[in-house]
Amino acid sequence: MSSNTRYPFVMLIDDNELDNFINKKLLESEQFASTIYVNQSAHAALEELKKLSATPDKLPQVIFLDIMMPNMDGFGFLEEFDKLHENIRKTTKIIMLSTSESFKDLNKANQSKYVYKFLNKPLNKPVLDAIRV
Repeated sequence: MSSNTRYPFVMLIDDNELDNFINKKLLESEQFASTIYVNQSAHAALEELKKLSATPDKLPQVIFLDIMMPNMDGFGFLEEFDKLHENIRKTTKIIMLSTSESFKDLNKANQSKYVYKFLNKPLNKPVLDAIRV
């Protein structure tokens, strides 16, 4: 793990492969995280978190979670996240990402105790610079 990065582990959850690619490159170039877990579905991310709970020092400190995804959206992920082991829920802060500027989504995200911030896509350097969890 590089000591020059802000966080050791970060996770991206977005069904859009291009968004994941761009966000991963940005996180790497801005030295935001040493290791970036990338998942294209909420289900896959939940399974990965369960596996990572066996090695708590490898859990992501930040999850960037897309709201609009097929099968299970970001809010469905939050419902399942609430059922995960306490060490996962305490270690990880969730930042919800959306292309929508819907107040309904914003309000719903703000009601979750796990959502640290609600941001519009795409991620960019000033947004990353403002994140301190």
